[in-house]
Amino acid sequence: MALTRSMLRGMGLTDEQVGAIIEEHTTVTTALKDQIAEYKEQANQYKEQASELTKVQAELDNLKKDIEDNDWKGKYDKEHGDFERYKNDVESKEHTAKIKDAYKKLLAECKVGEKHIDSIIRVTDFTDMKLTDDGKLDNVDDLKEKISSDWSGFISTAGTKGADVDNPPGDVNNPDGGKSGRAAQLAAKYRENLYGKVKEA
Repeated sequence: MALTRSMLRGMGLTDEQVGAIIEEHTTVTTALKDQIAEYKEQANQYKEQASELTKVQAELDNLKKDIEDNDWKGKYDKEHGDFERYKNDVESKEHTAKIKDAYKKLLAECKVGEKHIDSIIRVTDFTDMKLTDDGKLDNVDDLKEKISSDWSGFISTAGTKGADVDNPPGDVNNPDGGKSGRAAQLAAKYRENLYGKVKEA
């Protein structure tokens, strides 16, 4: 039931009292209306938010189902693993190439014939070889010794002179330089068969 002036006058109130009550009543009613309007606006916002939340939840559920159905995590893990293996393989090949280059230089330094170096590289196991920080092979002395032992047949001896067969060097048993040794006798006999006996002066 609405509050009216006639109702208030019927209660025996003066016009001044009626006016004051009506004014206060109007102020309260206006405030309540404003508050109700605000609540309605908030309710509409909550409704929109709830609708949006429902939509987002549905998208998340669909995404989760898609991930489960297509095993995206498994695919990612596989791709990532393949990439890491590829990267490590490239780095390993680059490292091995550096070792091979350093070993080629060492072979040349040990006077291995140039035409044999590539063949030696192809059959050499580089697994245990390491490089120092300055890019040189580690344990060079051991490697040189191994090269001299394993590839001695390919090491060039150009410029070296063999022993003089006609005049072999002396030793403990032939202090005269081998002139009376067995080798000297055989050499003299060989010359005699070819050219005849040498006349003594």
